[in-house]
Amino acid sequence: MANTGNKPVKSENNLLTTIAWKIGEETTYALEGSIFIGGAVVQWLRDGLDFFKHSSEVEVLARSVEDNGGVYLVPAFTGLGAPHWDQYARGVIVGITRGTTRGHIARAALESITYQTRDVVGAMIADGGGQLKELRVDGGASANDFLMQFQADIMGINVVRPGVLETTALGAAYLAGLAVGFWENLEELKAQWQQDKKFTSSLPSEEINHNYGQWKRAVDRAKNWLID
Repeated sequence: MANTGNKPVKSENNLLTTIAWKIGEETTYALEGSIFIGGAVVQWLRDGLDFFKHSSEVEVLARSVEDNGGVYLVPAFTGLGAPHWDQYARGVIVGITRGTTRGHIARAALESITYQTRDVVGAMIADGGGQLKELRVDGGASANDFLMQFQADIMGINVVRPGVLETTALGAAYLAGLAVGFWENLEELKAQWQQDKKFTSSLPSEEINHNYGQWKRAVDRAKNWLID
């Protein structure tokens, strides 16, 4: 999601315009990129393919290989969301060779979260006309250091993880606290925020462009799968 201030912005790049929050009479809007399968791809590896027993084990498995071995996984299990909006897309794994291991597939699964995020952020930048200074993350998947570092690498910007990962629940608590007067204003809430870790991009641009280009090729193969 990208905060667009007190005026709704109509996306020209297949994003959703939504309300971020409303405090008093002031409404704050945002652009939202809906990704259908993000962290759930790890659950699929765990429950569907029995790759591991606990989701936290995916990081160790992904780190067991030096790179993805040319494997790309597009988790279009229920179609593709923003910015593609293709209900006929289905999941694909491309680039498999005799040397492909579970580690390569696990790594490709994690990388797919990053690539989908870049797809959405690229659309947001196109709508807003500016570059991001940093990407702030939250949710259970953000606890994965490998994923966060790869996110920073592919995005080419700093990725910042907060001390409290469940930001949605925390935000709801903040709004409730404002409503009953526990906190006086937004400035007091801003002072509560704490950084856990910052991840900095370390990949050369040539490698970033190659990897992302391969991802887009894989997405093209996933699209319109159900159409004869």
